Amino acid sequence: MKKFNISLFLALTLMVINSNLAIAQNEGKDNYDEKLAKSLNADDYGMKKYVVALLKSGPNRSKDKVTKAKLQKAHMANITRMAKEGVLVLAGPFFGDGDLRGIYVFNVETIEEAKKLTETDPLIQSGGLVMELHLWYASAAVQKIGEIHKTIQKKDF
Repeated sequence: MKKFNISLFLALTLMVINSNLAIAQNEGKDNYDEKLAKSLNADDYGMKKYVVALLKSGPNRSKDKVTKAKLQKAHMANITRMAKEGVLVLAGPFFGDGDLRGIYVFNVETIEEAKKLTETDPLIQSGGLVMELHLWYASAAVQKIGEIHKTIQKKDF
C-alpha cells in the first residue's frame, strides 16, 4: 500500500507541475513563439516526451561515511555533467529516509536512452541506488527550468 501511495503522490505532483506549466503557456496564445517551440521540439500542444527516473534505495547502501561521501560527490558531479549536456532537465532528492530517494527527468525519447544515462551514475554502479524509468508527456518548457534556476541560485552544491 505504501508503494502505491508514493507512486500516486508522485504522479499527482507531476500532473500538477505539468498542468501549471501548460496553463502558463496557454494564457499567452498571442505570444506563441514558433522559433522557441521548434527549438524545444514542442508539438502543437507545447508538449514533448521525456523519461522520468525514480531513484530508489539499492541493495548495497554504503554504511562507511567516507565511501558514502565519495559516492555522493561523484553522484552530484554526474548530475552536473548530464545537466550541462542538456540530457537532464530536472533532478532532486525526496525528503525523509524512505526507499524513494530522488527523481531525474531526462530530455530523451526512449527508456533505453535514459537507461544508458542512469548507468553512468556512480551510486547506480555501486548498487546504492536503483532506477525505475517511465515515459512522461509534459510541457516542452520543462527544459527551461535549469536556465531559470541559474538566475535564482546563490550557491553550488
